[in-house]
Amino acid sequence: MNEFDDIRPYRDDEVPAVLARLSSNREFIDTLLSIKYPRIAKWAPWLMRPIVSRALHRAFSKIHTVHDLHDAMRASLGHLLTKIESSVTVSGLEHLDRKKSYLFISNHRDIAMDPAFVNVALYDDSRDTVRIAIGDNLLTKPFVSDLMRVNKSFIVKRSAMGRREKLSALIHLSRYIRYSLMEENTSIWIAQREGRAKDGMDKTEPALLKMLVLSKQKEQTFGDAIRELNMVPVAISYELDPLDAAKGMELYEKQTEGSYKKEEHEDFLSIYKGVVGRKGAVHVAFGEPMVAGIDSADDMALAVDRQIINNYHLHPTNFLAYEKLHGMNTVVASWKENMGCDWLKISREFNHRMEAIPEEYRDIVLAMYANPVVQKINLTSSC
Repeated sequence: MNEFDDIRPYRDDEVPAVLARLSSNREFIDTLLSIKYPRIAKWAPWLMRPIVSRALHRAFSKIHTVHDLHDAMRASLGHLLTKIESSVTVSGLEHLDRKKSYLFISNHRDIAMDPAFVNVALYDDSRDTVRIAIGDNLLTKPFVSDLMRVNKSFIVKRSAMGRREKLSALIHLSRYIRYSLMEENTSIWIAQREGRAKDGMDKTEPALLKMLVLSKQKEQTFGDAIRELNMVPVAISYELDPLDAAKGMELYEKQTEGSYKKEEHEDFLSIYKGVVGRKGAVHVAFGEPMVAGIDSADDMALAVDRQIINNYHLHPTNFLAYEKLHGMNTVVASWKENMGCDWLKISREFNHRMEAIPEEYRDIVLAMYANPVVQKINLTSSC
């Protein structure tokens, strides 16, 4: 038994058994039915279960390794992006050595698609894909855990109870990340904070950086321990967020009611909507490896934030939302002028999208789109 069997992704030799298990898993099939065919799922699920199961068996029959799975996923994602009128562009790969592994730390907008688009960028450049950190709070069912772990995800045990158990889980996680990077030369993706930045404000949690050095040698400084992990900030930006209204409603309820109660399978449904929903233009910007001698988690978090905010690609929707909430200034106007696009068409479509959002939390959604502009203004003025 391996030290990390409880959290690691599945190996190639485990893939066929996992996919066979998924294609026969009644709860997985029923969840797919409830999303795709809600009426049939409610009144006659028995009719569709065998059909879905056979379809899954056929789809999985040619997949024998994780690489096979990623080949299939990349082809499927390409078709999907065309269907939903979305596209991906990439910058910054020239900063990365093909022979090295990296710890990619990114802003977090979408549960599944943030690491997926990082993998698309690496895959299309003939580089190895990443192992993905995912919180066990999302793994509410065994089939969800199987889906994630077969796709190179490893588990972050956020549900650990008690101070000693939490510390033990963090040390175990830190050791696994270091082992993946330094012993197996396999890159890692991790979000800069726990949970998505639903308000559009990207900020790295120093506690995350402190976790990464729990596995360091006793004589190492914080800066030395972080530097050998080859940490690279990544900025992911979406022209449109398929879950903007849902995020706005959640933030509104937290503001007015003090809390928000999730529905059953809500996280899984969010993953599905995030995958199939229209995103418009998506940009993945890889920063430069963190090599400067920074010896505190707070200062390192600020350095990561500077790269993410500076490299964040602003879309027309960001400028339109900013102008609605804050008006226009000379700095933002100059940035906007450099964008060659049909502002009238984009403005009309964005206004229509915002009008469909309930008025009570429309400004919250607008702020979600505007805040990347706010952060870039603040960074520019502080330099």
